[in-house]
Amino acid sequence: MLVIYTWLIRLAVPFAFAVVLWRGVRDRSYWQGLAERFGFVRPLPSPSIWLHAVSLGEMSAAAPLVRALHARYPQLPLVLTAATPAGRARARGLFAAIADVRFLPYDTPGSVRRFLERSRPRIAIIMETELWPNLFRECERRAIPVVLASARLSEKSVARYRRFGRLFAGVFTKNVTIAAQSAPDAERFISIGATADQTRAIGNVKFDLGMDAGIIETGRFLRAAYGASRPVWVAGSTHAGEEEQLLEAHALLQAHRPDALLLLAPRHKERFAAVADLLTRRGIRFARRSAMARGLPIDTEVLLVDTMGELTALYASADVAFVGGSLTAVGGHNLLEPAALGLPVLTGPSHENSKEIALLLLGRGAALQVANAQDLAALLQRLLDDHAERRRIGVIGKDIVESNRGSVERLLALMEPALIETSLPGAHPSAAGAQAYRSAGH
Repeated sequence: MLVIYTWLIRLAVPFAFAVVLWRGVRDRSYWQGLAERFGFVRPLPSPSIWLHAVSLGEMSAAAPLVRALHARYPQLPLVLTAATPAGRARARGLFAAIADVRFLPYDTPGSVRRFLERSRPRIAIIMETELWPNLFRECERRAIPVVLASARLSEKSVARYRRFGRLFAGVFTKNVTIAAQSAPDAERFISIGATADQTRAIGNVKFDLGMDAGIIETGRFLRAAYGASRPVWVAGSTHAGEEEQLLEAHALLQAHRPDALLLLAPRHKERFAAVADLLTRRGIRFARRSAMARGLPIDTEVLLVDTMGELTALYASADVAFVGGSLTAVGGHNLLEPAALGLPVLTGPSHENSKEIALLLLGRGAALQVANAQDLAALLQRLLDDHAERRRIGVIGKDIVESNRGSVERLLALMEPALIETSLPGAHPSAAGAQAYRSAGH
């Protein structure tokens, strides 16, 4: 079935590339690194560590692991790949000084071979869930261990893979290890073809996120710019169909707290203009984050966050956080960032993307679930009126994050055999690393 899959991918690539070119008409970042999508990347002079994170969110979540890999193996070049311009830009923003940042190539045999020949990975680390049969097969042929790190698989994804199961048959080659976020995730991977021997529950690297002093200080600076006495809530990573409900909740809140400020941060920059149009149509006084250097007018009701990579600092500047993708059937986004900052976290009922984390926070009372704009407004009013309650909930969230750290160390221990220096004369670095990996019982 790999032959059929390969021909389907070859047929799909021209259309995928045409979409990239078309999007580049409006957003020139899509025209960057076009050759990289076909594996034409700068050759590296020595073996590397390669980590792939599909988009901005996954790249941000991978940051603790990337930093730990660089600290532990400074002699090995780091290669980071993403599938989206936002993910690539995030990688460059975070790691330009320590890593070579590239686009992931299309999963055609030629593109994959060119990428691997030039990037020379000793190990391939794929964040969360990216299953590419030709890539995995070529890594197996070259004896490159593949680790699916912090891997997750929803029940919906299981159904989808089963629907196309024959095309993905054999994708979990012997060189693949699945470091799942949870035991249920591990079981779901086994249900679609992984073996128990190559699957284990390691935990979620998102718990290992670090909140350095710079983020906290930026949050304080932003808060002073808004007006320190104003109640501020942030709606992060929002989607179409969600902003309308958030703006309705904000209007209801303003009936009680007229000076309340909403920081509205759409998930994708392609939607900044559409959200600005929505605010204009509703007659809402809003300012753009990109123009905030000129100050924030005192009558601003909503700050439209039309910048990327600032969401953590925005959380640090607020009193309460709502995490988007949860009032619509998107599956929710990262609840841990605001929790780690000690904020009460509000979410809608859709949180399938990180179900275990959502249930943990909701069960302990660090997160609160809302069903609609009215629920959201009522909770916002209660929390913004009660500093002690906000603090109590925030302490619970910080404690949950702290007590669940450690998955990065477990991942490093899992990958160490493939990354140890070998003294075998004439051994190919990838082959030697794979042999060490197998000898350690993987």
